[in-house]
Amino acid sequence: MRYLTSAQLETPMTTPESLRPWLTELTSTPVFDDLAQPFAHPPMATTTVVLRTEQSGRSRAFVVGAQTKASYSRPDQPAGCVRLRLEPGVTRQLLGVAAAELTDRAVRLDELPGPLGTFASELTQLPAEQAIGYLDNELPQRLSETDTDRAHRIVLREAITALTADNAPSLPELTARLAVSERQLRNLFTAGIGLSPKHFARIQRLRRVLAYAGNSPWSHLAANTGYYDQSHLTADFRTLMGVPPAAYLRGKLPAPTRCRLPR
Repeated sequence: MRYLTSAQLETPMTTPESLRPWLTELTSTPVFDDLAQPFAHPPMATTTVVLRTEQSGRSRAFVVGAQTKASYSRPDQPAGCVRLRLEPGVTRQLLGVAAAELTDRAVRLDELPGPLGTFASELTQLPAEQAIGYLDNELPQRLSETDTDRAHRIVLREAITALTADNAPSLPELTARLAVSERQLRNLFTAGIGLSPKHFARIQRLRRVLAYAGNSPWSHLAANTGYYDQSHLTADFRTLMGVPPAAYLRGKLPAPTRCRLPR
């Protein structure tokens, strides 16, 4: 069975300049009404605010935390979405909680105490473009950042850049380069992304494999994405995706479940 990913349907939207310090990406997905089509959701190292509008006109705003393993689902209602993917390190400032509190969860936006949570009602009552325009006007006025917050974000950004490079350093090498302890770095990743540095690196490496899967032999992919060998790639792939690489490419995937959305 052929599974889609949401990324295959997403269209990038222009992020207003005032929101760029807080968002890595802004995308929209048109109303998808094929309820028989299953979706694959690979692990994701990002906290995402989702504005979901069903074909009936009902709108909901919720937050999806970092996802540590893949899931497979089938939509229960025709719906379109706007997704606001948050910059690493800004979850507490925008949502009022550490990213780790959202990992592997989907939570209603209006249940969160941060500035974005207070806008949930307006965001569900406005069309998508107007909702983004509303945030453009209102959100920056509600945000503040201390020197410590800014310094933590800089360290986190530098660590992410290093861990997503082809020649990613080991954790001891990275902490020495950044002049922080392993405990400090782990705390920054947990609060700012919702994952440990090691799990973050695993997910990013897996997503590179998924981007090139089917275009070259698995042994070449393993060497080019930083795995020790093909067997290590296969084991990590199975752990994170729930199936071996070859089965994934053949479409032999777990049976889809209904989308889990907060009520």
